[in-house]
Amino acid sequence: MGLFSYKGMTFGMRCAVLILSLISLSSVHAAINYETLQKDLEKMKPEKPIPITFCIFDPIGQYGEAYRAAQDLSLEAKKWNLDVELKLYTSEKVATEDFKAGQCEGVAISTLRAKQFNLFMGSIDSVGSIPDMDHMRTLLHTLANPKILPYTITGKYQVLGVLPLGAAYVFVNDRSINSVESAAGKKIAVLGWDPSQAEMVKLMGGSPVASNISNFGTKFNNGVVDIIVAPALAYQPFELYRGLGDKGGIYRFPVAWITGAIVVTRDAMLAKFPNMDEQILAMRDYALAGLEDVFERLKQVEKEVQEKHWMELPEADKERYTQLMREVRIQMTKKGFYDPRMMSILKRVRCSHNPGNAECTMNDE
Repeated sequence: MGLFSYKGMTFGMRCAVLILSLISLSSVHAAINYETLQKDLEKMKPEKPIPITFCIFDPIGQYGEAYRAAQDLSLEAKKWNLDVELKLYTSEKVATEDFKAGQCEGVAISTLRAKQFNLFMGSIDSVGSIPDMDHMRTLLHTLANPKILPYTITGKYQVLGVLPLGAAYVFVNDRSINSVESAAGKKIAVLGWDPSQAEMVKLMGGSPVASNISNFGTKFNNGVVDIIVAPALAYQPFELYRGLGDKGGIYRFPVAWITGAIVVTRDAMLAKFPNMDEQILAMRDYALAGLEDVFERLKQVEKEVQEKHWMELPEADKERYTQLMREVRIQMTKKGFYDPRMMSILKRVRCSHNPGNAECTMNDE
């Protein structure tokens, strides 16, 4: 299963762990005692089968890795008296709308889309907030604090957890687009339902083109847009090498980290798991036990990108763009597109890695 294979446990078993623990925002321990885990799971096994319906978004469809992994989940979950029904969607919009209409108790979507349910967690993918994998690891440790749990709940919705999908890079169809100035007026794909992206592109002088996760790759490959931002994970399945051709390239400079999220209707889950919050906290050490294996797979995915397509930025440009992203982030937070509490946490994470950064002495984020 590639990205979803951890040593010592099948994906289905790990998903049973996640569902039984209701996934929690979890800490990550380097070593997990799986024998103890098995005993704990056995104690938590419901006496009678509990039905749970999940809407699963996979742009590739039934042959996509997300859906295949979810199928493993549903089969393994039966051993733990969880009767998981999966509803597959190739449209993230439809999956989200069906979830809101009560067609399923939980939905697996991009964290960017999940921002409508919880701004705090939806702000993780904000521009320039997570420079690399080490920062993402620290963030997940930080979010393990039980005090964070209330922030994941907004009204009747709760974000149970996030999964890193990789650093997001700028793809251009022409290497001459090598600066913010040269990108002025260029057509840039943005998620049409997320006004923050269009706002950001306008601030940087680009021309936003409304798109979605299912069609942004096609627009890039067909020349409808000049620039996209995507993780390496999208390179092969969306055939982005076609849009890159011989003239295009990918700047090896992360502008964000992309994550996926699981959102549930809290009351519906509480009706089936009355001790939900206690279970979340009790199981948080297990929920992301295989994170390091996920990171290793993401590293491998980046290695699978043709070397000719990678481009490096001069250090001076990296500093300049880091500052520019910071300014954009501050503006977007003031306009309500990002949650200031998450922005504060992300800044503390960055400063824990690089306390000498200029932003660490400032109080505007």
